[in-house]
Amino acid sequence: MNPKPTILVTGSNGQVGQEIQELTKLSLPGFLDFNFIFTDRSQLDLSDNNSIKAFFQKNKIDFCINCAAYTAVDKAEEDKENCRQINALSVEELAKECQKQKVVLIHISTDYVFDGSKNSPYLETDQTNPINYYGQTKLEGEKLALDNNSKTVVVRTSWVYSKKFGKNFYKTILRLASEKPQIKIVSDQIGCPTDAKDLAKILLKMVTKIHQNPDFKNFGIYHFSGNKIMSWFDFAKEIVAENNLNCEVLTILTSEFPTPAKRPMYSVMGKNKIAEDFSLV
Repeated sequence: MNPKPTILVTGSNGQVGQEIQELTKLSLPGFLDFNFIFTDRSQLDLSDNNSIKAFFQKNKIDFCINCAAYTAVDKAEEDKENCRQINALSVEELAKECQKQKVVLIHISTDYVFDGSKNSPYLETDQTNPINYYGQTKLEGEKLALDNNSKTVVVRTSWVYSKKFGKNFYKTILRLASEKPQIKIVSDQIGCPTDAKDLAKILLKMVTKIHQNPDFKNFGIYHFSGNKIMSWFDFAKEIVAENNLNCEVLTILTSEFPTPAKRPMYSVMGKNKIAEDFSLV
């Protein structure tokens, strides 16, 4: 067993990719001493099959954490070709190369694979039924990853935000609440905000567990998200209070705030499986 595995992190300029990079600068208990290769599109073009093959032949990879994704949910309704290329077709080629090189693939997916019609936490075994194109491509990506690499872990997460990196709800609320005396936020969509830093830690812990157990067999789909169940309105109020901003947060219904892409009304996911199989959460 290689005592110091190499982890390829794709999409390293995104929220989760950058949070993983931050973690590599720290000495954290329970983490192995990994070698990391962080790539963005300029270093590894996942839309180019030859680029993927050449990269894997040049570098000895043990694990691949795929953080690359098309996440502009509303824009995806029109920009379908690019969205599907990044979220599905590129994942297929990445999974095939991982299988060929015996690399464990950890692929990040989303709560948007569900339609949000449930009123209790979604389980990994629940019927998927995406209601927007982004969700459709992420579901297709999940299936292609699992079908093309026997050592694939899909981690579905929800409402990801980083206080430090990227564009996200947290930073949008900070900006709006600094500029306006009042803001209106949707109150009838329910989910669990997930700090990208927490997700990054979980992903590295999963890699550690798999590496330390050569007989690991529990590949497949897992759910991970933050622990608090709330609406976007609740989350916005929390952000405003946390940052001592003088802004009133008012409620608005989804029906009053139409968007190009439909959103699930309920996105809470159960985390028992990841707790049991990885002793996490």
